[in-house]
Amino acid sequence: MDAKLLELLVCPVTKGPLRFDRERQELISHSARLAYPVRDGIPVLLESEARTLTDDELEDTP
Repeated sequence: MDAKLLELLVCPVTKGPLRFDRERQELISHSARLAYPVRDGIPVLLESEARTLTDDELEDTP
């Protein structure tokens, strides 16, 4: 994920920052408790495509 692109992207639900999880290829929105997939290098920022983060995952997120 390009660092400059990541600086421009925000969570479509909360308008807050996103963190890229390289291992899972997801953009994490801590405030919305959602993980948006990145498919073939393209972020899919649709709430319907996002998965809800578990409490354990939120604890592991900086």
